[in-house]
Amino acid sequence: MGQGRAQGHGWEGAVLRLFRGKDFTFTVLGAEDVTERYRRLHLSDGGMLAATGVHPTMWVRLWFDNAGKPHQRAYTLVDPDPAAGTFGLEFALHEGCASDWARSAKAGDTIEATVQGTGFTDPDPAPSRVLAIADTASLPALNSLLEAVGTAPATIWFETAGSGADGDARGTDGLPLRVDPARHDLRTVPRLDRGAHLVAQVRAAVPELLKETADPYVWIACDTATTRSLAAYFRKELALPKQRVNALGYWRAA
Repeated sequence: MGQGRAQGHGWEGAVLRLFRGKDFTFTVLGAEDVTERYRRLHLSDGGMLAATGVHPTMWVRLWFDNAGKPHQRAYTLVDPDPAAGTFGLEFALHEGCASDWARSAKAGDTIEATVQGTGFTDPDPAPSRVLAIADTASLPALNSLLEAVGTAPATIWFETAGSGADGDARGTDGLPLRVDPARHDLRTVPRLDRGAHLVAQVRAAVPELLKETADPYVWIACDTATTRSLAAYFRKELALPKQRVNALGYWRAA
């Protein structure tokens, strides 16, 4: 089930090579169904972690065959272990070549990957509070971020397809959201009006939170349009320094 290098990665692969993307081959070590809609794969890294190092929210591009054409999708590493050369990946199971591959992947299968574009700069000074806005697509990256900022308190808006009440994780579709109730304020928000409801919830709460926060750090990882809207709000309307706002669109709404 590996994706042969001889097939090439098309124009996208050529662009990544121009930008010094590094190619690796991962091998599936095992798989587990987290829920009916999510599947976690455990993989060996093909030497990647030793070559690239590890940083919070690190992601890779996997290459899939899509009706004979190369197709790449980005996934966040879960619990990378450089000493062992292993990590996990979590797949939402829906229609598409990536989900099809994850459903049938078994120990010994291989897949090609490219590392290019990922990065993380530690906030300096360290945040007195983290404001994180995420959804199920960016949940593994959110978990990685929360571990990276250590004991800093965090307010988290988590957009879901369901209707979980504020402060619980019912809307995470069964994926483990690594929050500590003692220092993390989790606010689940149902996805309404193509993300506009989430934007309104954040804008209503943030001014008061910033009054109590000397060194905030904002992390936004939702659909592209929502991410752009919120990033503009923090950077332009609230005039937070660019280095205190990390924003990356994780998917495009159809």
